[in-house]
Amino acid sequence: MGTVYYCKYCGKQSTNVQSLTSSLCVRHPNGPGKGKHAPYEGGEKNEYICKFCGRKFSSIQTMTANFCIRHPNGSGKGRHEPML
Repeated sequence: MGTVYYCKYCGKQSTNVQSLTSSLCVRHPNGPGKGKHAPYEGGEKNEYICKFCGRKFSSIQTMTANFCIRHPNGSGKGRHEPML
């Protein structure tokens, strides 16, 4: 099986970084469709930890679907983000 790349904002998967970063992300920090997918630079793991609050998730997609109570912009004003 080849390498899989994930967007750090929404968890979208791709086998090619170029195709991942060429499309718009619905969970981009600047707003839906206002920025492109950004590759998660860590490796694939069994669990991912939010770098703001320490909560654990089984996938980046599940993590980034939820708002973080300890986000730097304020409680509920930003989504969880995976730690490397």
